[in-house]
Amino acid sequence: MKAIGYLEAKAIDQPDALLDIELPMPTATGRDVLVNVNAISVNPVDTKIRRNAQPNEGEHKILGWDAVGEIVAIGDDVEHYKVGDKVWYAGDITRQGTNAEYHLVDERIVGKQPLTLSNTEAAALPLTAITAWELLFDRLGFDLLGFNVINHAASDQSSNEANKSTDTRLLIVGASGGVGSILTQLAVKLTNATVIGTASRKESQAWVTSLGADYVINHSKSLTEELARIGISDVTHVISLTHTDKHFDEIVEALAPQGQLALIDDPQEPIDIMKLKRKSLSLHWELMFTRSMFQTADMDKQRQLLNAVSSLIDDGELVTTLGQNFGKINAENLIKAHAYIESGKSIGKVVLEGF
Repeated sequence: MKAIGYLEAKAIDQPDALLDIELPMPTATGRDVLVNVNAISVNPVDTKIRRNAQPNEGEHKILGWDAVGEIVAIGDDVEHYKVGDKVWYAGDITRQGTNAEYHLVDERIVGKQPLTLSNTEAAALPLTAITAWELLFDRLGFDLLGFNVINHAASDQSSNEANKSTDTRLLIVGASGGVGSILTQLAVKLTNATVIGTASRKESQAWVTSLGADYVINHSKSLTEELARIGISDVTHVISLTHTDKHFDEIVEALAPQGQLALIDDPQEPIDIMKLKRKSLSLHWELMFTRSMFQTADMDKQRQLLNAVSSLIDDGELVTTLGQNFGKINAENLIKAHAYIESGKSIGKVVLEGF
């Protein structure tokens, strides 16, 4: 089968940073399903691992943690899927990735692909949707309004609007990126929070506004001054998706006493958590790979939430966060996609389709 991998961790502008290769077809056993990959997306985690993670001697490392495809084989212990099912998922960082024609994945982290989206539109969402959902409902403990995760039944959106609360104010730092784009929608649709997104450029600010944020402020300026400009003195929750170390002091200042901070990025400089003590602020990390890495008892929750997001999309409550399509899945196009992600100027998600 065709795949794209690397033999040595390198900068994206170095020769052989990513290579077109041929690998044997995997075999599905246990709870694994074998998926014929139709489309993928590229996430910042792909670029971080490519720069830093050395493959085993003589082996290629395959990146990619978003995929949409069709199941072509199942292991003996698979309960929820059959051959022919169309699925989407974000994979497991401890295993080979989705930049391959065929990919093995545990069924407990696989959802059914939305019926109303194309392959590329769907491929933009799994990793970011899982991250955003877990940030809101698992890490920060927001109440899930108007939606039953198990039955996948959405309520009338007007009831959610009526429940909007000025007492719950969520600031999303970096709201125009991949995670921010779906997080903003989920927060607007499924929580009672007033949602404030940050974006620095006119086009990214317009994007966040289009996703339903109540306010958009500029994170290249003082966050506290920008909040004051829109008449908000403090916020109860902050989700920081990028440059947390740069914004940390202002985040602490902006948070109300007993507020909550969640983050996903890897700060380049240490952050001093002692600054949280005076206000009794809490800190929450989110890594969507935790459940699959540790085979947690609640690992199947990712299957459930992906199916919930799929239903919300098919009901017209959420939209794809697709930004750009970089064409066929090959080394040349993936190199371009990695470079674009590393530029820090991407809006929405970068996808590729077909081999």
